[in-house]
Amino acid sequence: MNERAKDEIRQVVREQYGQVAREAPGPCAPGCCGGFSPEASLKLGYSAEDLAAVPEGANLGLGCGNPRVMGSLRRGETILDLGSGGGFDCFLAARQVGERGHVIGVDMTPDMVSKARANAQKIGATNVEFRLGEIERLPVGDAQIDVVLSNCVINLSPDKAAVFREALRVLKPGGRLAISDVVNLQPLPEALKNDVAALTGCVSGAVTGEELKRLLADAGFQYISVTVRRESREFIRDWLPGSGVEDYVASADIEAIKPGGELSCCGGGCCSS
Repeated sequence: MNERAKDEIRQVVREQYGQVAREAPGPCAPGCCGGFSPEASLKLGYSAEDLAAVPEGANLGLGCGNPRVMGSLRRGETILDLGSGGGFDCFLAARQVGERGHVIGVDMTPDMVSKARANAQKIGATNVEFRLGEIERLPVGDAQIDVVLSNCVINLSPDKAAVFREALRVLKPGGRLAISDVVNLQPLPEALKNDVAALTGCVSGAVTGEELKRLLADAGFQYISVTVRRESREFIRDWLPGSGVEDYVASADIEAIKPGGELSCCGGGCCSS
């Protein structure tokens, strides 16, 4: 895919999610990854306490999991959220890392960044900031981040290899990648593959779990894990009702570590110490 085609995809996604940012959430905001409701967020692994802790308008119902659970965030860490939207995961991460920690959200949609900044002002969040930028060209310096999070966004990128190279660049040695995203289970039918709604709805841009592992390894990550959540078909069928999309894609928990830090095993896997 040439750069012009990639930019055309980014523009379609930017327009759709700009509309989401400008409109109040409804049964399914345009271009969303699922219907907006507190119940939907609870199914993704968030708690009622999480939902009550963020400002109104931060949770736009755009995720497909809860990457903070995988990230095991710690006090004082610096967190980066790729595709931060209205700031939902950023505000929750900020509570975990505390006042000595810092959270950076990056989004390519100006309306989303404006919305997230306004949400931060509502609650006086001083350890969170939102930057305008593309996740393939992050506005973050080298080796500044402890944990990179993302929730149902990387599937939208037309250059996933660049996203993972950038994630590796900004992570400190031993830094962790913890994302929730959509993976492809079997080849999409042409009707879905060429559907704009399927692209902006987190379907047609998905790749297989094995392809994700290869992209992460090529970028330089270690301890790579892609765990498909088969139960996600229950909410994925609502993304494009009647299309059978739940037979072709599923939500997955994706984790990896940048080499160079000291590792210790915890929770059944390896993490930086």
